[in-house]
Amino acid sequence: MGETRTRVLILGGGFGGLYTALELEKRLARDPDVEITLVNRENFISFTPMLHEVAASDLDMTHIVNPIRKMLKRVKLFLGDVQRIDLTAKEVVVAHGSDHHTHALPYDHLVIGLGAITNFYQLPGLEERALTMKSLGDAIHLRNHLIANLEEAETECAVKTCLREPLMTCVVAGGGFAGVETIAAVNDFAREALRFYRNLQADQIRMVLVHSGPVILPELSERLGRYAQKKLAKRGIEIRLNGRVTGVTDEGVQLSDGTTIKTKTIVWTAGTAPNPLLGSLACNKDRGRIVTNEYLEVPDHPGVWAVGDCALIPDRKTGQAFPPTAQHALREGRILARNIEAAVRGGRKKAFVFSTLGQLATIGRRTGVANIMGVNFSGFVAWWLWRTIYLSKLPRTEKKLRVALDWTLDLLFSKDLVQFDTFRSPTTSGPGDPH
Repeated sequence: MGETRTRVLILGGGFGGLYTALELEKRLARDPDVEITLVNRENFISFTPMLHEVAASDLDMTHIVNPIRKMLKRVKLFLGDVQRIDLTAKEVVVAHGSDHHTHALPYDHLVIGLGAITNFYQLPGLEERALTMKSLGDAIHLRNHLIANLEEAETECAVKTCLREPLMTCVVAGGGFAGVETIAAVNDFAREALRFYRNLQADQIRMVLVHSGPVILPELSERLGRYAQKKLAKRGIEIRLNGRVTGVTDEGVQLSDGTTIKTKTIVWTAGTAPNPLLGSLACNKDRGRIVTNEYLEVPDHPGVWAVGDCALIPDRKTGQAFPPTAQHALREGRILARNIEAAVRGGRKKAFVFSTLGQLATIGRRTGVANIMGVNFSGFVAWWLWRTIYLSKLPRTEKKLRVALDWTLDLLFSKDLVQFDTFRSPTTSGPGDPH
């Protein structure tokens, strides 16, 4: 039976890859003649729309992640790093284990869902000094960094060495959803934390959002973007429009207008690029993304499919490609799984057709902006919609309850200021009797 078993290999456990696996679990995983394996670097999926809330201590870090093994009962999980994809030999080389040894995993159907990575565009000093907001580790690192800066700025030596100003300044590059939600959350966090730092004052905090366009949140309407700008400005956030970061040094961030902002914190949310592993694949690509047909198949490569941020999937209605968002990726995964079932068992494939339901962003202090089914919302209602909709999309009831409890406690208590460092406790190997 093993020799004739149909092998389905899914690369990437983001929204596209995981929801492909979840749907295949319902449709094919019970079939003894089908073997389904998901390859991912981590054994969990992060609910990325809530990363900024982890960075701002609104949510416990473990509450927005779900263990993949708890979500998949029959689909196999292989933890490792994809090293090479060989479309000719129909195998994928994956490295794993403490010694990083490799395995060649053969496949009959391959789902490529390797997502996108941060793109620093070769700007001087940026990659070495910038923080990012794409993973749980990024959010925890930003939180630790912010608290460390407050602790150092609190000391008298920070004043003597002129470090207090750059320690109390944060620059976020990118005025899209990630950048706006990050700076709004970080601003609220820093200002609320100040009452526990006796030597620091509110007017010493400087938050700067740098955006290349004329209005932030270009994914939404201009009216909502201007509303968000007005609210953020009232909360002390400085918005630099029609500008770009051109470089970063130890002294600070250099902008395209020639100015330099003295800071120890630069958060980069202004660019992504498809996973570089895709560059070696001999298939049609557009700006690094794999071009598929409307069934999510990779043309000229039978049995190869692509999904999520690394795929360029045509929208028959608009003639353009579907945007790389979570709400699209999880629905693409479900359709892709149905099409794999049709390919394995025989049947008609289904084209991916979907219209964006809405887009939402929080802008701090229980306010937000949203466009749902073409209707604009702002203020508290938009913030409430954001929390309600994303809570409903968060996988697993256990995590929904934990997040809801976190939000409830956040109404009653101040934000936590604990740094989550993973250093080992001090040890010694001095003389003496171990007994």
